Amino acid sequence: MNIKLLKLLSKDSRTSTADLATMLGISEEEVRAEIAEMEHEGIIRGYKAVIDWDRLDSAYVSAIIELKVTPKAGLGFEDVAAKVMKYPEVESVYLMSGVYDLNVVVKGKTFQEVAKFVAKELSTIESVNSTATHFVLRRYKELDVELLGTGKDERGSYLL
Repeated sequence: MNIKLLKLLSKDSRTSTADLATMLGISEEEVRAEIAEMEHEGIIRGYKAVIDWDRLDSAYVSAIIELKVTPKAGLGFEDVAAKVMKYPEVESVYLMSGVYDLNVVVKGKTFQEVAKFVAKELSTIESVNSTATHFVLRRYKELDVELLGTGKDERGSYLL
């Protein structure tokens, strides 16, 4: 597994195999083969664009929901996490250490829509004891991409 290749892809998955090969000092064929193998093994799970939704007219609301859960014998938190992640409103689900158990990132059109989703869907799931909702007011960086500024790339060149 080529960690340098994974890091380059996580920064910009649209980088051409020719450019990746040059940056890594290997052939394009080797790059394609390594990517195909990592996709087959499930190391690379998908490719996604990072969108600055605040720049569009069709704004949305994002919230981070803390769930306290009573784990089921033999299943732990997996059963609840599997139910939660099936909702289309849910962007991410994380098992956490500390005060609460699951961190759920939710997207909706309005504050009321998200609040209704939490009240009617998440809080009614068996084993969910409580929820705490935190609305995202501004995104500054997401998936390693800065969302502030003019959009000009000031990182400079990247040579290995």
